[in-house]
Amino acid sequence: MATRLWTVDAFAEAPFTGNPAGVCLLDRPAPAEWMQALARELNHSETAFLVSGEECFGLRWFTPSVEVDLCGHATLASAHVLWSGGMAPPGETIRFETASGRLSATPGKQGLIWLDFPAEPGHPLPVPDGLAQALGARIVGAQRNRMDLLVELESEEAVLGLAPDLARVRALGGRGLIVTSRAERPGADFVSRFFAPAAGIDEDPVTGSAHCFLGPYWSKRLGANELTGYQASSRGGTVLVELDGVRVRLGGRAVTIASGELAPRALPVRPRG
Repeated sequence: MATRLWTVDAFAEAPFTGNPAGVCLLDRPAPAEWMQALARELNHSETAFLVSGEECFGLRWFTPSVEVDLCGHATLASAHVLWSGGMAPPGETIRFETASGRLSATPGKQGLIWLDFPAEPGHPLPVPDGLAQALGARIVGAQRNRMDLLVELESEEAVLGLAPDLARVRALGGRGLIVTSRAERPGADFVSRFFAPAAGIDEDPVTGSAHCFLGPYWSKRLGANELTGYQASSRGGTVLVELDGVRVRLGGRAVTIASGELAPRALPVRPRG
C-alpha cells in the first residue's frame, strides 16, 4: 500500500496563506525516528502522522526538530485531508487519539472545520528579566501555562513591529512565546504572534494550539466566550475561538496545495518475520 503525503494550508482562505502542514497517512504505526526524519525533510512547522483505528485515528505531530504534544493547524489539515480524500464520511465528526487525549474535528458551514481541544489557561507571573529588552517593547502583563509563555503588549502596532532576539526567547524555556494585544483591525478581537525557536520554529505562521491559551486569556479580559483571533505573521491567518468550560473550539478553513506518494526507498523499514 502506498504511503500518501499532502501539503495543506490550514487556517487559510486561499493558497499560500495560513500555516502549511504536512499530512502523512500510514497503514500502521511507524518508528518515531523515521517520522522525525520525514518531518525534517518536509520542513513544515509541523507534520501530522495518521494511523486509522477502529474508533478513531491515531495522530502524532512533529516539527523539524521534535515531537510535540499538541498542534492545532496540523490537526485541522488532517481532518481536511480525511474528508476531502474520502477516508472519513463527509459530515461526520472525526476523532483523534493523541498525546493530549481524545480530540475531535467537526465540519461546519461554508467549509469551516471546528476542532475540540482542551483549554490551556495560564497563571500570572512577573515579567521575566530581560524579556522587554529581548522584544524591544513595553509589556503590559505576562502569564504561563504548561507549554508557553504569553505576554501582552500595549498595541497591535507593537505586536506587528516585533523583531525579537530569538536566542533570548529560546532561553525562556517551555515550548514557545505568544505575544498578543487587543486588535485594532476590523473583524478581530485580538492579534498574536508565536515564536518557538526551541522547537525549531523561529516564528509559526498560525498556531491553533496557542489559541487554547489565548482564548481563555482574552475571554476573561474582554468578557466574551466567542472571539476572533488574527495571527499577524507574514502569511497571516484567522482563528475562530469558542470557550466552553474546560474545552475550546477552534474554527478555520484549509486548502490542499499538493499531494503525492513516498518513494519506496523512503518508506520505514519493517521488521522481518
